[in-house]
Amino acid sequence: MDLEEIRLQAKSALEELISIAGLKRGQILVIGCSTSEVIGSIIGTAGSKEVAAVLMKSFREICDTYGIYLAIQCCEHLNRALIVESEVAEKYQLEIVSVVPVAHAGGSLGQRAMEEFCDPVVVETISAHAGLDIGATLIGMHLKHVAVPVRLQIRQIGQAILIAARTRPKFIGGSRAVYKKFDDR
Repeated sequence: MDLEEIRLQAKSALEELISIAGLKRGQILVIGCSTSEVIGSIIGTAGSKEVAAVLMKSFREICDTYGIYLAIQCCEHLNRALIVESEVAEKYQLEIVSVVPVAHAGGSLGQRAMEEFCDPVVVETISAHAGLDIGATLIGMHLKHVAVPVRLQIRQIGQAILIAARTRPKFIGGSRAVYKKFDDR
């Protein structure tokens, strides 16, 4: 396991997604991650605190640079709840729930987020503007409608499959409606 390679893959993928999605300051990026998958094991079987630390450092540095809010999705044992800064919960009027994510109920990255965020809270759901799914953690439920798949140059982080998405406003109306052109990169 090459932690430096994992750090560089994560950094590259996140920066590319932010650029393609056109994320703006104050928008939310959700990340779901199986550190087990990153190291080549089956999701939920071999979480890695070391991988979580490297990934969290990269994610926070990049999101802080762009002024983007980071939401870290927990595992299925916490119904995929999310860790965010309390500022995010307040700004987006998210309902806070009571639980403390730990490695075997929340995931290694979720536990790390609770340790590293300045004022972490857990929320049950969110509508993020873009997302990064590392290792098939199923972040789709936490994206705004309509989610648009994004094909990144980096196809995996470590051994984990990488799936990215941006969002766009819904098209409404009918045959007479006129829509702003959206870039479908």
